[in-house]
Amino acid sequence: MSELRLIVGLGNPGAEHAGTRHNAGFRFVDTLAENGGAPWRVEGKLFGSVARANIAGQDVWLLKPSTFMNLSGKSVLAALQFWKIAPEQMLVAHDELDLAAGDIRLKFDGGHGGQNGLRDIMRVLGHGKFHRLRVGIGHPGHKDRVVGWVLGRAGAEDDALTGRAIDAACQVLPLAVAGNFNEAMKRLHTSPSRRGEA
Repeated sequence: MSELRLIVGLGNPGAEHAGTRHNAGFRFVDTLAENGGAPWRVEGKLFGSVARANIAGQDVWLLKPSTFMNLSGKSVLAALQFWKIAPEQMLVAHDELDLAAGDIRLKFDGGHGGQNGLRDIMRVLGHGKFHRLRVGIGHPGHKDRVVGWVLGRAGAEDDALTGRAIDAACQVLPLAVAGNFNEAMKRLHTSPSRRGEA
């Protein structure tokens, strides 16, 4: 499996969306940039903000689209074309309703599961053959409450669980960047549940 060269965090721009559940992807790439001392800069031609982080000795581009979530594909396609990166060398981090807060999963390929950012990326690429980091945000219990849930902010406990899950993903990321995606997946998925930790 090829190494990762681009990590995209999905979210909505603007102060009113900062810290919402839907912006879990932004939170992941912000953590990577902070850990690596990589400053963000606005890149108009890529319709987003970019940073260059060194992960496990490899230079990896980080991208936060400045479009709204449901138009994320425009920024992703521009970045892939500009940097000449294949979709399978990309990891897209996004919020996941089907996983509880504190759960986090790596996967390759598959559908969009109703996630509008993934849906748009798959629309512009014509396929789903890229890596995903699914950051659990839990489900409100009824589909009529989903919009308010994803656009809302998590409580203190869920927020802390998400932070620990993101830290766990950051720890296995060097394996994925080096192309050892299966080992990264195994370590992340078999690590002790973060939900029960104090």
